[in-house]
Amino acid sequence: MDKTTSTALGSGLTDAAGFLTGTSAGALLAKLLGFDFLNQPGYDTSVIIGMAMVGLGGGLGVKLARTWRAKQLAKKS
Repeated sequence: MDKTTSTALGSGLTDAAGFLTGTSAGALLAKLLGFDFLNQPGYDTSVIIGMAMVGLGGGLGVKLARTWRAKQLAKKS
């Protein structure tokens, strides 16, 4: 595998892992705080807040994963 492909694959896998970890943490935190978006009928305020927490968790997870990957690549150089 050449360097470009390896870098792209590593970046994609890091982003995916960060996203999944972040959304899972956001969903867990939302449920613990009482904003259960999965078991509520309709779209009331608590459901919308729960979904926003999941989205924010996913974005934060990707950001943290990219920061971690950049630090790892800087150590190698």
